[in-house]
Formats: sequence, C-alpha cells, structure tokens
Amino acid sequence: MDEYMVWLLILLVLGVIISNIMVLKYTAKFKWPGTKSPKTKDDSEQDPDTKD
Repeated sequence: MDEYMVWLLILLVLGVIISNIMVLKYTAKFKWPGTKSPKTKDDSEQDPDTKD
C-alpha cells in the first residue's frame, strides 16, 4: 500500500472519531421535552380520570 494511502486512512479515521465526539458534546446540551419528572406536574396536567 502506498504511504499516502496509509496517511489518508489514518486522517479519515481520526476525523470520524473527532467529529463523533464533537456531536456528542453538542447534543448533550439539548433539553428533551419528555424528561420532566412526574413530581413536577401541576394540577392542570393530571389525568382527569384519576381521583385524588
């Protein structure tokens, strides 16, 4: 295998790894809408069929 192909392959693998780490750091900052705990619900969000 030619020497430049080896370096190209190494750079490609490093680029994929670094970009995946950057994406993980970026998406860790998102607040997903479904992660609210049930204790924080107020009375308007409760199921009307349930009795207190």
